[in-house]
Amino acid sequence: MSTARGGAARTLRVPGRHGYAAEFSPYLPGRLACAASQHYGIAGCGTLLIVDQVESGLRLFRSFDWNDGLFDVTWSENNEHVLVTGSGDGSLQLWDTAKAAGPLQVYKEHTQEVYSVDWSQTRGEQLVVSGSWDQTVKLWDPTVGKSLCTFRGHENVIYSTIWSPHIPGCFASASGDQTLRIWDVKATGVRIVIPAHQAEILSCDWCKYNENLLVTGAVDCSLRGWDLRNVRQPVFELLGHTYAIRRVKFSPFHASVLASCSYDFTVRFWNFSKPDPLLETVEHHTEFTCGLDLSLQSPTQVADCSWDEMIKIYDPACLTVPA
Repeated sequence: MSTARGGAARTLRVPGRHGYAAEFSPYLPGRLACAASQHYGIAGCGTLLIVDQVESGLRLFRSFDWNDGLFDVTWSENNEHVLVTGSGDGSLQLWDTAKAAGPLQVYKEHTQEVYSVDWSQTRGEQLVVSGSWDQTVKLWDPTVGKSLCTFRGHENVIYSTIWSPHIPGCFASASGDQTLRIWDVKATGVRIVIPAHQAEILSCDWCKYNENLLVTGAVDCSLRGWDLRNVRQPVFELLGHTYAIRRVKFSPFHASVLASCSYDFTVRFWNFSKPDPLLETVEHHTEFTCGLDLSLQSPTQVADCSWDEMIKIYDPACLTVPA
């Protein structure tokens, strides 16, 4: 079992909390949010952990408890202290890291688990999308107490909802119904339906360098790239994981590099433009690896979290040398 060769991982163990999502702050270098749950998210409460990198490793800056599991977290794009989490009780929570208590606001409209939350990167508007096991996506303005609209069409649970970093008001969703869907908030209906896998799709992400390119990760252990101009066939397929892919993220720094984490306990790094696309496999967890993010500030830094109660920030070798 190797840790990342680019330098030892900085780790924090959070006893009794199983990690579901990790997100770097878009503002503060080295600050990380982690959504975690008791009892593997099946029962018990959840905790939002705010972690800072320090010389000696990782330090817990603040933690907030919620009375049900927390499955995803997203930072505000216009306030460095504010985050939103999604919970097993169907609610979203708005938190402020500058305040010891919380949440500031709770939005409860979904009727089942909220598995995905994402804050729009479009400056000038505050929009959050949430994807739920109730088969709906909801659009929120955190300054408004209720959802702005609800998107229906998926025929199974929704695992992932991600805003386009390029097209204002456009987001993607991935579902247990085996489809990737592209939506426009102005149209309130689905724009494109892509039967992307013959298996449940647990994650999707947009390429930061190509507004037409997305990637999906599924229970069939494969990653597939999709060009929205022609969705009949994937533009790439990446194979190597041996269990369901839980989360996939494109690099903010390299146009053809992405990372994926899996229930096979590994994090894998890929360059889909290369004939041999697998760059590196990091094996430093002993349980399902659910949370994954690539730093917006450092081209080499990666964070992940796992059901093994560990949060890690590290620099994989494949990112410390030119990709």
